[in-house]
Amino acid sequence: MQLDSASGWCEGVRHCPSPNFNARPEGEISLLVIHNISLPPAQFATGKVQEFFQNRLDVTEHPYFAGIADLRVSAHFLIERDGTVTQFVSCLDRAWHAGVSCFEGRETCNDFSLGIELEGTDDLPFTDAQYAALVDLTRQLQAAFRAITVQRICGHSDIAPGRKTDPGPAFDWARYRAALTEGEGQ
Repeated sequence: MQLDSASGWCEGVRHCPSPNFNARPEGEISLLVIHNISLPPAQFATGKVQEFFQNRLDVTEHPYFAGIADLRVSAHFLIERDGTVTQFVSCLDRAWHAGVSCFEGRETCNDFSLGIELEGTDDLPFTDAQYAALVDLTRQLQAAFRAITVQRICGHSDIAPGRKTDPGPAFDWARYRAALTEGEGQ
């Protein structure tokens, strides 16, 4: 996987362009937000997340879908249970992943953040393949966007407390952060 800084698209990953984005306001990309998603909830490898982010979800297929039928959302990336990475929105554009949010007193986090969705739920462990892909992708993003330090990586729950709970208690922040800092200073 290699991020093309001119286009904001990663080479070597699946591209599934979403219409749910707009231009970023001028300024830096300085925050990485980790989420989780599964559609229907707790069901994996259904392809429904991709359909949802492309506004192609057949809302008659599952009762849960009726409640999200009118939402227009996206993220920059999705990492599936097997480690497959899909990109929906260029990193240079604003994906609609954070909603009403605030980080260190700055609101509207979509303006200055990138969003990565992990296929999963708050309470089911994520896979080794997901952590490996997440670390690889994060390193690519940090190399391109130097302001995204380990301290500027957070969960959706951190920027929208009380409204969002993901990536949830099953996400191993210590494992992820340790893997990101492994080898630093050598």
